[in-house]
Amino acid sequence: MNIRINNKVYRLGKGIPLILLHAFPVDARMWDECAASLIRLGDERGVAPFPIWAPDTPGAGDASIPDAHATGSIAKDGAYAEAMDKVAEAYVSMLHITGHEKAIWVGLSMGGYIAMDIARLFPETVAGLALCDTTTIADSPEARANRLNVAQTCEDDNTVEPVMHFARPQAGDSSVKQGQRFQNLLAGWIHDQKPEGLAWRERMAAGRVDTTDQLARVTAPAAMVSGENDPSSPPAKMRPLADAMTSTSVAFTAVPDCGHFSAVEHPDAVANALLDLAERVQAS
Repeated sequence: MNIRINNKVYRLGKGIPLILLHAFPVDARMWDECAASLIRLGDERGVAPFPIWAPDTPGAGDASIPDAHATGSIAKDGAYAEAMDKVAEAYVSMLHITGHEKAIWVGLSMGGYIAMDIARLFPETVAGLALCDTTTIADSPEARANRLNVAQTCEDDNTVEPVMHFARPQAGDSSVKQGQRFQNLLAGWIHDQKPEGLAWRERMAAGRVDTTDQLARVTAPAAMVSGENDPSSPPAKMRPLADAMTSTSVAFTAVPDCGHFSAVEHPDAVANALLDLAERVQAS
């Protein structure tokens, strides 16, 4: 079968869609509060309504898991060498089926990997690009092996436990993540995931290519968002990525007291950055 996309439509409208690509190990629900803030702030600023969507990554939430044909080739270690490219192609196909040629692609964490893969494979579809708490660098051998170990455990034991640490606060985490509301919210979303779906996404991410060389090729308006308490993608690691985008202007937002899930922890701050980007795209 081809990859089927569950697409959450937060708002209809005219013009270029803004497409929100979510993080691992959750689904598109992580954008709910941020999308609501984006709509409210846009109305307050008098911005003409534009479409806002949030597709589930294959295997996330209720989204189906691609079969072997749709997944593509598999590396010797079990990583999916073509899966992310096929997801990127499916998202672009969704865009075209709905009658649009371009989108503002917004990716957080693993969603950022997909957004950059779209920029690499389908640069003509990029009207704007926002990278939130993510990286363009491919996994190190150790990180790749860890992803594949997590995937194998999820499959073998039919469990989501290997990724429950995302809902647990660590030393240096934001006050939001240390709060019970955030922990309960993330834990609930993770428990709703299919173990085999988590495994598919981990194998997809393990097999992705490094897209750092694509940063200088982005010519559309761009934005980056980074939580100052993000253990994996803090401003110190994301600012060099912004500096590498030499063919466009990049608005950089460092969010105080914020960890890896910036759109969940501080939805208004992320919504402001995305609305600014949408207005820049409209004016370009």
